[in-house]
Amino acid sequence: MAQMTIRRFGVISVAKMYGLLLFVLGLFIGVIYGLFFIIFGAAMSAMGGGREATTGGVSSVVIGIGMMIGIPIFYGVLGFIMGAIGALVYNALAGTIGGVKFDLEGVQQEYAPPPPPHHWEPHQYPAQ
Repeated sequence: MAQMTIRRFGVISVAKMYGLLLFVLGLFIGVIYGLFFIIFGAAMSAMGGGREATTGGVSSVVIGIGMMIGIPIFYGVLGFIMGAIGALVYNALAGTIGGVKFDLEGVQQEYAPPPPPHHWEPHQYPAQ
């Protein structure tokens, strides 16, 4: 078992990974909230009540679609920025504290050796 220490992280690589992770999280959150607003807006428009209700319903649908697009982008950008800041802080502190230590263990595949080669002997009876 080998003990290793992470001395520093690549700031851009951490920022890209964190930005992508938060973008995916933002997709889930944006779709949930967006669908809620779209359904609420459609119900408001369907209830009737005049032009104001229809206008409010359509605006809620537009807000829902905007949330489905805007929230993932906002989360992705925020994740990129926070990932970069986190990596910079880690790199600064790892120089004084020493970094994160972890143990690595090699994984060996179960290996079955091949069977021994078959020894071919010449034919016992010569051809006539």
